[in-house]
Amino acid sequence: MQEVKMMVSTIYIRMRSRVETKECQKITLSQTAQIIAPDQYFPDLHKLVVYELKKVDNQLVVLDVMRIINIISVQFPNSEVQTIGPTQTIIEIIKDKKITSWPLFLFVWILLFIGSGLAILNFHEEVSMQIVHQKLYWIITGKEVAKPLLLQIPYSFGIGMGMILFFNHIFKKRFNEEPSPLEIEMFNYQQDIDHYVSIKENNESVKHLDVD
Repeated sequence: MQEVKMMVSTIYIRMRSRVETKECQKITLSQTAQIIAPDQYFPDLHKLVVYELKKVDNQLVVLDVMRIINIISVQFPNSEVQTIGPTQTIIEIIKDKKITSWPLFLFVWILLFIGSGLAILNFHEEVSMQIVHQKLYWIITGKEVAKPLLLQIPYSFGIGMGMILFFNHIFKKRFNEEPSPLEIEMFNYQQDIDHYVSIKENNESVKHLDVD
């Protein structure tokens, strides 16, 4: 008696780290993951609905890979699912942006400008930068002056140029592809938030056991 073996196809998926979408939409597998699958499965996998957003959902929804595997296994029982990479996708619900108020924008801009200026002034006062400039001017020229503008003016421009080079930006223009320290810190901060949300908001990752 010859045993007939059913062909098992392998489906590979790689979950995306974060997906941004609007409210009350159906989320498909192709939107939450990269897919490698046989040609006969790929069209159906591409449009397979894995989650439907509801009005009661918060701004962040965590989609676990186990849910994805279960949905694929039900729709394609003769397939084997292999996962690569992240095990959760964070769905961020983007709501309609409010129109920016120009008076509020100008107020915040002026507040930040004055605050950063005072921070620089307080730093220079603390390290006695004016005295340092006076001594440097005396060493170079042999003259004692109260305001060595010959050093102070280039130094002031140098602070501005140094900040531009440090952040690698001037308005929206980037000088090169190297990320700035601020961008790296923001990236690390976003990674920490995603890690926290993936554990905190994922109900399937925490199980509460009743202890008598």
